[in-house]
Amino acid sequence: MSKKTLLPIIIILLLVPGYFLASYLWPVNLGKQRVTIMVKPGDGFQKIGDQLLEHEVVKSRAMLFVPARWRGIDKKLVPGRYDFTGRNSCRSVLDKLENGDFVVVRLTVFEGAPIWKVASILSERLELDSAEIVALNSDTAFLNSLGLPCLEGYLFPETYFIPWGTDARKMISDMVAMHRKQTAGIWPEEIINNLSRDEIIVMASIVEAEALIDDEKPRIASVYQNRIRRKMKLDADPTVIYGLGGLERPLYRRDLRQDTPYNTYRRRGLPPTPINSPGLSAIKAALYPDSTDYLYFVADGTGRHRFSRTNAEHNRARYEIRNNVGESSL
Repeated sequence: MSKKTLLPIIIILLLVPGYFLASYLWPVNLGKQRVTIMVKPGDGFQKIGDQLLEHEVVKSRAMLFVPARWRGIDKKLVPGRYDFTGRNSCRSVLDKLENGDFVVVRLTVFEGAPIWKVASILSERLELDSAEIVALNSDTAFLNSLGLPCLEGYLFPETYFIPWGTDARKMISDMVAMHRKQTAGIWPEEIINNLSRDEIIVMASIVEAEALIDDEKPRIASVYQNRIRRKMKLDADPTVIYGLGGLERPLYRRDLRQDTPYNTYRRRGLPPTPINSPGLSAIKAALYPDSTDYLYFVADGTGRHRFSRTNAEHNRARYEIRNNVGESSL
């Protein structure tokens, strides 16, 4: 073979691999555009690859599908939401899929959030149906599978890092699992006032709703435990508010006359369920309250409370606080 014949062959042998290598490594620039590809359980690479090409995340079919087969990525797709923006090559896209580099959402459920607030947070951050989440609170089969009387009170307040696309039941199950993990070692052999564990969570939710400052929680818990021991009504404003579906206004006297299962001004004992998601400090306070003989407390306008042993002391404290607040606002 002559040199004139051999040279074109050499050039071709060099150019063809170079072309394919460039197609594999050369990025396509999406700029600020974001392309989202959802990989669902059971999805094949053919479907995902076609979507990537359709949305022009990459442009070379050969350099997407052939290396995917070589690298075994077509057999081990990790379900999740994958976002692509900026510059992407076939190699970088395949790396992302191989590493399961899907979108993880950070969300925080705060202490004292009732279930409708939790549902709102999950709806906003994970695009879940808030109505579905609230409905699970009365889904007997689902509750039985979790071994719970209700969801309210057991959706542990915490910061979670959740794969986008997680469904409502999985998310709720994870939050319940976190509750059990966090409370696993705190239960004494005998619980104060012979309350059950579920009743302690109810008590803790009331303490959580009343206390703005952690160091007051054991003292507030002592008031309610003392009232239970004396068979007094709890007279807890937050339970009334919960029974009315939550209020965006102050509690009025007429509200106290409305008879709901959660009106502890009209009914003795604890309400039928927790009224929010209590944190660990509130649960511990309900289990291990301060040793006091207080039966009353009232907010003093600073975030703290004044505690009293008798109704007369309580009324005097309310009068003094009301006058002080009135003077300070002049």
